[in-house]
Amino acid sequence: MTASVAIVLAAGKGTRMKSDLPKVLHEVCGKSMVEHVFDAVRGAGVQRIVCVIGHEAGLMRERLGGHEDVEFALQAEQNGTGHAVQMAADLLAGNDGPVLVLAGDTPLLRSESLQALLDELTSNEAAAVVGTAITEANQGLGRIVRDADGEFTQIVEEKDATPDQKAIQEINTGCYAFDCRSLFEALAEVKPLNNQGEYYLTDCPAILRGKGRTVLAAAKLDIHEAMGVNTKEQLADVEQVLKQRR
Repeated sequence: MTASVAIVLAAGKGTRMKSDLPKVLHEVCGKSMVEHVFDAVRGAGVQRIVCVIGHEAGLMRERLGGHEDVEFALQAEQNGTGHAVQMAADLLAGNDGPVLVLAGDTPLLRSESLQALLDELTSNEAAAVVGTAITEANQGLGRIVRDADGEFTQIVEEKDATPDQKAIQEINTGCYAFDCRSLFEALAEVKPLNNQGEYYLTDCPAILRGKGRTVLAAAKLDIHEAMGVNTKEQLADVEQVLKQRR
């Protein structure tokens, strides 16, 4: 079964790019980063894309308005990833199916990896699947914590991780598949209890697990797919990977 919906988070300014252009509109191999993400989700069978915009929203609508399968949700204030997804709630009020949640600055995502997350979700009748990757280069990335039976328990950000957790090589890629109703049910319970006072999407899988729902972490992506772009140097790195693939 394929998803009918993807939520693509594209509201950030991207100050480290040192550019007035919204980060996700910077091009990789002749196409904006966010449009590479759109292509990947379409290849995974998605028929409807909700793009969450914020910074330079008018320019984003102008540049991306030609995509007939893309709708826009506005995040006027950037209060975290959980808050960004919540901005899509009204548009998806009638949706009962699976939904992918992805970052708009990850142009190396592959359709087959996203399809694998959706297959995990539906075949296990899960509420959520966290897309993970295995890497020794785990610095700065959220770690996937599992119990003695190997079951997912939580995502721990590096700044909150114990020395043992910092050694974990399975990382959160920021790609998720959710049952749509379960997603918004969990978001309603997310609290901004962190130093930034933000609503974190990463809290949702643990909330759903606490309700007794099936939540999985699946290593279906490679570390390149998790490469988000925050600087022009990283943009060049991503372009190099894409050229090698082609």
